[in-house]
Amino acid sequence: MNLEVLILGSDPNAYYMARCCYEFLKKKPYLIGRAPLSFTSYSNILHITYEEDIWNEKGFLKILAKFKKEHNEPILLISTNETYTEFISKNQTKLAKDFLFNVPDLDVIMSLTNKENFYKKYANNKLSFPKTIYYNLDAKLDTTNLTYPLVLKPSNVVTYNHLKFEGKNKIYKINNETELLNTLSLIKNGGYNDKVIIQEFIAGGDDNLFDAVLYVNTKGKVEFISFAQIGLQERTKSMVGNAAVLINGFNTIKGDVKKQVKILKEFMENINYRGFAEVDMKYDPKDNTFKVLEINARQGRSSYYVAKLGKNLVEVLVDDLINKKQHEFVFLDKKVLLSFVPKGIVKKYIQNEIFKKEALKMWKNVIKPMDAPCDKNFKRFLMLRKRWFNYYKEYKNSYWR
Repeated sequence: MNLEVLILGSDPNAYYMARCCYEFLKKKPYLIGRAPLSFTSYSNILHITYEEDIWNEKGFLKILAKFKKEHNEPILLISTNETYTEFISKNQTKLAKDFLFNVPDLDVIMSLTNKENFYKKYANNKLSFPKTIYYNLDAKLDTTNLTYPLVLKPSNVVTYNHLKFEGKNKIYKINNETELLNTLSLIKNGGYNDKVIIQEFIAGGDDNLFDAVLYVNTKGKVEFISFAQIGLQERTKSMVGNAAVLINGFNTIKGDVKKQVKILKEFMENINYRGFAEVDMKYDPKDNTFKVLEINARQGRSSYYVAKLGKNLVEVLVDDLINKKQHEFVFLDKKVLLSFVPKGIVKKYIQNEIFKKEALKMWKNVIKPMDAPCDKNFKRFLMLRKRWFNYYKEYKNSYWR
């Protein structure tokens, strides 16, 4: 196919999208990242360069213009995080002359990525949310009616992701008032000046977390939705909230999955969404509902599993944007296991015994997103094994319990 693929990023999302490209088109995509990350290191299935200026909008546009001058073929443009998705959306008219992409309009993105906007705008929708307080860091906080534990996270994810400070976590679990006040001070002193979300901690462990991946085509129709139970989430400060082990088409809870899939489909079509999205949910046993924690305006870190459900993510984009082929909606309910961690972590740290037994039974066919059989590089092989070994230390020393 006379096509080049340009992926923006160097994280796990970027690597498995490169893997999708190589598995579908049998050619190496180009990746442009802000800085080297181990996930895309020592790979034989991609061309990668690093541009520090890609993290600001002006530099982003210059870098893409330069790339276009160097390539005559049509270019499929793929974002792997909210910052790049926002830049593409803000400059759709300009970029559409040289690139092929499918992203939401900016107002839709902002209604999802800013957590306060998200929870307030869609409060009367069919989506269910955890009880939430929106707190301005400069205001006085009334803590008298708070019940612990709580979850604390930034409202403005894009702004927060650009900050670096000691003690920074993606999400904070708060056990008492002292922890709450100290954490708020930490975030404020770290340079964050937008609102934070203080949210009820929904009962249940990692196995109450669920992941859905979906695609809305250029005609505004959802083509597929997956629905996976998470057995174990990551434990490092920057990764908590991301799935480490999940099984699609399987769950050990009583929630009505098909009803939730229908709600998600209708919601995404009603807000005129476009492109890939990932929905993070937690099942609430109090009322047997799936509480939506966030909707990411992109495919998620663990979304590679849908490729093994017959929906190669690059092929999905090619069908829609180049072949002008739309597909009827399908609920992806086939059972597949995905894991970022080794089998020993599954055995030791997954607490749901039914889920653990199922995962170990399926292990022979486990999907390892970072470990592509087509990517034969001995240095990468060693790097990945070292990373698997390091997981034991990360889980043992985790701050998240």
